[in-house]
Amino acid sequence: MPIETAIHNAYMSARGSMAKMLSRLVPPKEIDDILQDTYVRLCQAKTTEHIKEPKSFLFKTAKNLAYDHLKRAETRMVDDSIEIVAALESAISGVEDETFHYNATQQEFKLFCDAVRALPKQCRRAFVLKKVYGYSLKEIAQELEISEKTVEKHIAEGIKRCTLFMRRQTASHTRPNAYQKGGQYSTAEVKRDAHE
Repeated sequence: MPIETAIHNAYMSARGSMAKMLSRLVPPKEIDDILQDTYVRLCQAKTTEHIKEPKSFLFKTAKNLAYDHLKRAETRMVDDSIEIVAALESAISGVEDETFHYNATQQEFKLFCDAVRALPKQCRRAFVLKKVYGYSLKEIAQELEISEKTVEKHIAEGIKRCTLFMRRQTASHTRPNAYQKGGQYSTAEVKRDAHE
């Protein structure tokens, strides 16, 4: 069997598994686009002689495309979160020790997660969909079945509350109980909260 046929058959048989793998990385609305892009990349390959394991090649391509999507979403987030970045930078400025720097960054991220968790449910959902997943106001309004104006208010309120929460926690040099107990919040938990 020619390698092109083997790759096509591998794509068709692995499509469901790839979709499941992608569902752990990107929002559900992005999965079909990434799967389609994976197939397009496969078709655009000038040579397929280097592909010994078609299924592995497909999964790696899909995962890389998902990571590219996440990087683009992260870039959009950075533009909207200058205040949060400034708070993080001021909390760790002047620190030379890499280990301390890493731990401080991890603590600040955990603090940010606590700030997001403290938001009212609808506000939190709108905030996470915008800032983490890069949804447009229109997409968020459709997802939450509210007006775009209400979405704007939720996001503005989320930024305000998170900033105040982080400033208070940083100023008092205390951490919520989750930090004292070594608690962590995963991306899956934040994603679950956004879709509750």
